[in-house]
Amino acid sequence: MTVTSARRIARVRPVAHGAEDEFFFVANDAPDFNSDAGKVWTVTGTPFAASAANAGSRPRSGWEIGGTVDEASFTFLAPSIPANVLGMAHNTGRAGRDLPPQAFHKAATSVVGPGDAIELRPGVGRVEPEAELAIVVGSKVRGLTPGSAKSAILGYTIANDVSARDLQESDELWISAKSQDTFTPVGPWIVTDLTVEDVAIGIRHNGVELKAASSADLGWKVEEILTYLTSFMTLHPGDLVLTGFPAECVPIVPGDTVTCHIAGVGELTNPVVGAS
Repeated sequence: MTVTSARRIARVRPVAHGAEDEFFFVANDAPDFNSDAGKVWTVTGTPFAASAANAGSRPRSGWEIGGTVDEASFTFLAPSIPANVLGMAHNTGRAGRDLPPQAFHKAATSVVGPGDAIELRPGVGRVEPEAELAIVVGSKVRGLTPGSAKSAILGYTIANDVSARDLQESDELWISAKSQDTFTPVGPWIVTDLTVEDVAIGIRHNGVELKAASSADLGWKVEEILTYLTSFMTLHPGDLVLTGFPAECVPIVPGDTVTCHIAGVGELTNPVVGAS
């Protein structure tokens, strides 16, 4: 995959001798993600300087800032530890725009990374994935305007807004439908300087490509979403804002594999298992 003039930033854990709570930030400027250069990353400081949760671990041998690490030496984590994870309801096309903007909260504890399992507990009912362009907030912001909203964006990543449909019908606030553990896979990295007005968004379910759509199909656009959200709340560095799902989805069950993909960002793959 090639992206011009964009930097990728990832939060990663070393494979060798990595503690469970250890993580570092790495960056890559190669325009071809799949090239040899695209697989060698530079250890960098946190891009969320004002967030203690995203400070990263103390440098250790082989993981000093400025050093290089091969992609085979680490695993990708969710690209930030957010204080808030927010999604947009009914945000597709003209029908969504004809309604007032409406957000919902997803628990930050529902966030998992690439390759982590989506766990379905017994009796949860019908569950579907939603591939969404996610805004990664880079600074503490309130009261944004359409003209200033982009200044708050560090970059974009992929999120899977896993949703329990039966619970959406019985829970008007959607908290039980959207915030279950593992119901927000995110990653594998943040892409900066990405033009997002018309990027393809889709899902591959067990290797079968579902009907894709575009960010152009969203009713409320990125700048409008951030203006709306910061009119009543403060967003913090590392927060994730899911912009909406315009593409096709299908029910998932244990044993499935779900890949969410967004042009210019990449792919996010997670297996589906039964919760123990």
